[in-house]
Amino acid sequence: MSGADLADEARALVADGVARIGAAPTSDDVRAVESELLGKRSRLSELKAGMRDLDPDDRKVLGAALHETRATLEAAVADRVAELAAVERRAQLAAERLDLTESLGRASAGHVHLVTQTWERLEDVFVGMGFTVATGPEVETDWFNFEALNLPPSHPARSLWDTLYLDTSELEGVGPQQLLLRTHTSPVQVRTMLRAVRDGSGPPIYVVCPGRTYRQDTADATHLPVFHQIEMLVIDRGITMGDLSGTIETFTKAYFGQELTSRLRPSYFPFTEPSAEVDISQPDGSWLEVGGCGMVHPNVLRACGLDPEEWSGFAFGFGIERLAKIRHHLTDIRDLITNDMRFLEQF
Repeated sequence: MSGADLADEARALVADGVARIGAAPTSDDVRAVESELLGKRSRLSELKAGMRDLDPDDRKVLGAALHETRATLEAAVADRVAELAAVERRAQLAAERLDLTESLGRASAGHVHLVTQTWERLEDVFVGMGFTVATGPEVETDWFNFEALNLPPSHPARSLWDTLYLDTSELEGVGPQQLLLRTHTSPVQVRTMLRAVRDGSGPPIYVVCPGRTYRQDTADATHLPVFHQIEMLVIDRGITMGDLSGTIETFTKAYFGQELTSRLRPSYFPFTEPSAEVDISQPDGSWLEVGGCGMVHPNVLRACGLDPEEWSGFAFGFGIERLAKIRHHLTDIRDLITNDMRFLEQF
């Protein structure tokens, strides 16, 4: 036979071989068919051995056909083996599957944590009063957290904050400033005023600043070492304590209900003058302290590039967990962080 006839015979093996490979039910069956089609005793091997009796031109024709046929059959074997391996793997996984789902009695969808609910509700109240929301970094410099707020290194009031300082001795490019975890969200107020002066966007400034804060406290029924605050800052011309008192009263009724009211008691904070504590009335006639407030200290305005002869303002800050505790009549603020589903599912 000529090389062309033998090449046609080699190509004819492809269709039958691919069909047999595709019909093989297991990997072992595929390997058996592969041995028959491509092994030493296969017809392809016989055709290859007979090439020595052909002239050079016929050998070239037959060689190309044999190469094409072998490549096609080998690819079909590889595809079928991979396909069967995937099927066998799925069967193995199904057979070995263990149901480790903890049964809680009923399926329940997750929901937003109570602290986040309170945070979002407070933002909604203040946005409804015409304020915008401002945020800032949780890792701050000493200048933003203290000095710009009228708390220089020697100020005795620094002892009121149990500050967590960061060790930056092995960090490159940090510079001489001491870094710390912010003890309040007041640095956001400083950044807001500086930004307004720098880009010319204000004053007037009417913002609220919610966020996470850190202090070296021991957790108890009314304190947490990591907690959340929301602070308000107003900077404008002609702002007075009357504006501050009216704003807090409007907030109290919007958040706690029209039947409650607020009052201010004289107090002291380094960054406000005069300063006051905010109390909220209770249904039983008692008063509950919720935060501090006051007129922005002239030194703070100067540190932020504002002239206290032209601008005045007020600020106040509340603990978000404390407001949630008051609103929902919680007895222990630590319930908010223990992840007890029996407690969390109530809200």
